[in-house]
Amino acid sequence: MAGQAVFDWPVPEGLVAGVDEAGRGPLAGPVFAAAVILDAQRPIEGLNDSKALSAARREALFERIQARALACSIAQASVAEIDTLNILQATMLAMRRAVEGLATVPQQVLVDGNRLPPLTMPAQAIVKGDARVAAISAASILAKVARDRWCLQLHARCPQYGFDRHKGYGTAAHLQALQQHGPCQEHRRSFAPVARLIIGRP
Repeated sequence: MAGQAVFDWPVPEGLVAGVDEAGRGPLAGPVFAAAVILDAQRPIEGLNDSKALSAARREALFERIQARALACSIAQASVAEIDTLNILQATMLAMRRAVEGLATVPQQVLVDGNRLPPLTMPAQAIVKGDARVAAISAASILAKVARDRWCLQLHARCPQYGFDRHKGYGTAAHLQALQQHGPCQEHRRSFAPVARLIIGRP
């Protein structure tokens, strides 16, 4: 089982929200983002970059984060917004919505990556922040689990694509299903593999 990450970023004092996203790369579905303000009096053991954790571990931490955090929020930007704005701007939109959805307003926001969404409070982008800041790690777990759950719901509606396995990423099996069945309403038309298929179909 993956252990606790070594969080080495000097987190400022006060109410600090960590923000991360899930689902920028897949060919289908919304992009999700989460914002978390941790409670120093209720530490959460086992936090790590969501990609370094098993699905079962993420699920357990998802419930623990929601129970122990001072505030947390999960938001998304839709497929239509991704296709209209582009995936980067849609990701920034989802992140801003996540911060705005917090019941407690943070004094500062720390965001995973190298870009910042437009926010009304001070913010800082931290490359590999999901492995360096506990609140960003928590946000990465919330966003990842929320998106994976959404993919399972989509699989129940459209089982022919195998969303329960590839979670929307462009695997060989997913591309083969796209070729066979064509895109569903949740496929991102602006993404090249889907766009090429649409153009090539009669």
